[in-house]
Amino acid sequence: MTNPPKTPISERLTENLRYLEAIFSISTDIMYRHWNYGPELKYTACSIYYGSLVQEDTENYMKISLQDLVTHEIGPGMDLTPLDIRTFFEHDVVSGKKAIILNDLHNVVEEISEGRLIILFDQWDKALSFKSQSVESRQVTDPVNESVVQGPRESTVENLQKNIGLLRLRLKTPKFKIESITAGGDTKTTVAYGYIEDKVDGELLAEFKKRIEQIKDLEIMETSYIEQLIEDSTYSPFPQHRYTERTDMAVAAMMDGKIAVMVQGTGGILLCPGLFTEFFQSSEDYYQRTLLSNLVRWLRIVAFIIALTLPSIYIALSTFHPELIPTVLLLAVLNAREGIPFPAFFEALLMEFFFELMREAGVRLPRPVGSAVSIVGALVIGDAAISAGIASPIVVIVVALTGIASFSIPQYNIAISLRILRFPLMLSAAMLGGFGMMICFLFILLHLCTLRTLGQPYLSPLAPFRLAEMRDVIVRIPLKKLLRTPRNLHKQKPVK
Repeated sequence: MTNPPKTPISERLTENLRYLEAIFSISTDIMYRHWNYGPELKYTACSIYYGSLVQEDTENYMKISLQDLVTHEIGPGMDLTPLDIRTFFEHDVVSGKKAIILNDLHNVVEEISEGRLIILFDQWDKALSFKSQSVESRQVTDPVNESVVQGPRESTVENLQKNIGLLRLRLKTPKFKIESITAGGDTKTTVAYGYIEDKVDGELLAEFKKRIEQIKDLEIMETSYIEQLIEDSTYSPFPQHRYTERTDMAVAAMMDGKIAVMVQGTGGILLCPGLFTEFFQSSEDYYQRTLLSNLVRWLRIVAFIIALTLPSIYIALSTFHPELIPTVLLLAVLNAREGIPFPAFFEALLMEFFFELMREAGVRLPRPVGSAVSIVGALVIGDAAISAGIASPIVVIVVALTGIASFSIPQYNIAISLRILRFPLMLSAAMLGGFGMMICFLFILLHLCTLRTLGQPYLSPLAPFRLAEMRDVIVRIPLKKLLRTPRNLHKQKPVK
């Protein structure tokens, strides 16, 4: 992206204002405050800012900034001239509100767009920029998508500086580094990423920085933009990075060698890279006792398998392998399917479609009625489908169990992958039964084995198998041992 041509600030205030008025024309929230100073108020100046970004108050930025100049450099009772202002700001410092001196009108436009207050003087070819942005933001509340029974209830917000401050309150070490870039385009969005210097892998950090540099000229509105722009496989159904809105989870991930990415105006934190086994972990796993944590984690793994395979297992067994069903259960299934005009595949596909439709409607509807519509809709449609002979009760149970199992997975983006993969599995089961399911599973497994995230194996530490890192995958070893043997201790490399 080429830099715009420079437009030096003129010593004549009227010329500068004419340029800015042409740039900010039509915008009704741009404010021009003309004021005078010096003996007999004969010298003119103008303050320019966005009224929607700068808080309206009676604070006089020049009064605070020039108090040292008036009382010390000039002396009480002396006249203040533009030459005094030029000399003071170009050679001295300000003790009150800190100001930045600008030389170019393009920089003035950028600073105003950033929410800063600009002051232009007649007879001076410079401008002063004061930090004065005051936009109301959401207060720190309980996490919406990652609620827990036990543990902190501190959520990130849409204010980038506040999010960084929340992380620094938990990481009181100078090894916690924060770097930032400004995205290109019209948004000029600030993107910040943090890591712990002696925890992160040097090669991983170098690869991440390389990819960030390649996208910094693009329009970035949200952290999901970055996820899609830096991921290794765009068309993979599996997410390659994790999201969190919990500061404790972000800090724990960075202590494990991850990189936390934040974007101004976004409440979530992107954790890079995200391994397959980490999508089954929750922050509450480390706040509960070992046995309970392991039981809940195994329950999530079982829920993952159920959400992925249950409809296709029903189709395969009822269509191709009825001999595998116990006799009493088989008779119950046949009795329930008596009079159903559709084959098992189409029946399950239809009910899955209705379930996905109701789930999407529940998300899009206003919150007070969304959950009610989803529950009532599921009950009404399920009962009506059974009464009309369109679907059997066993299919309604299978679809309901599949949906409940998908809700048990802590990471929402891996649950979306199940919604995508469920349909190819159902189709393969309808075509070839259990054999077709095995073929589909092999393709999924091959894809997972070849998938990488920021150059790291996606199935690590399962494939390649690393016994030293298995202490927090299938089971979580007791906390007193886990804290003494960090998972990434053996693979740390110095950051270059």
